Amino acid sequence: MIGAPGSGKSTVGVALAAALDEPFTDIDALIESSENTSIPDIFVTRGEAAFRELEAAHTIDALNRPGVVALGGGAIHNERIRSALVGHHVVWLETSVSTAVSRIGLNSSRPLLLGNVRGTLIKLLAERTPLYRGAATITVSTDDRQPDEVVGLIRAELAR
Repeated sequence: MIGAPGSGKSTVGVALAAALDEPFTDIDALIESSENTSIPDIFVTRGEAAFRELEAAHTIDALNRPGVVALGGGAIHNERIRSALVGHHVVWLETSVSTAVSRIGLNSSRPLLLGNVRGTLIKLLAERTPLYRGAATITVSTDDRQPDEVVGLIRAELAR
């Protein structure tokens, strides 16, 4: 599962994994657990480059195991990760800026969204949308949809 912050990767990922009777891995949660600290703390103490290396290692490892994997929103920038996605069903949970902002709030604890959340999301989506589109094998808009509806649409696409 790929998509912007607030697109529903974690929420939909859990529901999809349950529907498919597969394990679920949230890469951000996995990093926090393995490093015994929060992602914002990793950004502050070690920097974004160190976080991105952890993200790549954990993502590539997770993609080599069965299950549903929710990638971090920025993981798509990493060419190693994009290469590792080839051959997998890659679900892009597409969302508008207004929906993403309403889901994550204006006081986000996400390191790349500090300050002007709406403005930063607009910039991130402009940069990432072509990468999401290029990696996706399935695209589902999550705007105005409940997680179970999104899961149903994904399952229908997987059955094709």
